[in-house]
Amino acid sequence: MAEITAALVKQLRERTGAGMMECKSALVESKGDLAEGEVVLRKRGIASAGKKSSRATKQGLIGTYIHHGGQLGVMVEVNCESDFVARTDDFQELVHDIAMHIAASDPRFVRKEDVTQDVLEKEKDIQRARALAEGKPEKMVDKIIEGRMNKFYEEICLLEQPFVKEATLSVGQLVKTKIAKLGENISVARFTRFKVGDSQPAESSEAPAAQ
Repeated sequence: MAEITAALVKQLRERTGAGMMECKSALVESKGDLAEGEVVLRKRGIASAGKKSSRATKQGLIGTYIHHGGQLGVMVEVNCESDFVARTDDFQELVHDIAMHIAASDPRFVRKEDVTQDVLEKEKDIQRARALAEGKPEKMVDKIIEGRMNKFYEEICLLEQPFVKEATLSVGQLVKTKIAKLGENISVARFTRFKVGDSQPAESSEAPAAQ
């Protein structure tokens, strides 16, 4: 039986959108076999998020979060397929958690595909100059930039950021677990973050279904 490592659990979670404990349980049952673990989750009805990711989301909620003291606030639109799911406690909890996460982590975009070209080019130039200043070989610079851009996306993109209440889970993975549980596609459409003293609200973006 293969050792059930955290990396293996993470791999299964990324492939299925299922929760950490569900993935670990499935891997124990499959004796550490990743493909078989995915089959186990599908049999349990958990690993279904991917199949729903292309379905239209025209219902949902606009959630708000005001931090203690009233100096920081967030509005976020999270969509689903039906009004029925929008009224469930699970969906409402998700909307609240996402709004709270935005307040804490200050993302600039919903997902990495939304990052504007000028922001991308500026960051790549910074990372190229940094790599060269560190004495990295020219032939390795592009690979180094690619790795550092992944970290950059985690810093500025909502769905790529580690979820504030469980850092082993990204916000995108959190959304997938709710898709699997509620049986409908769910997407984060847009958000705005306000902070007293800022002249402009934080950038927001629109995005289709979570990938």
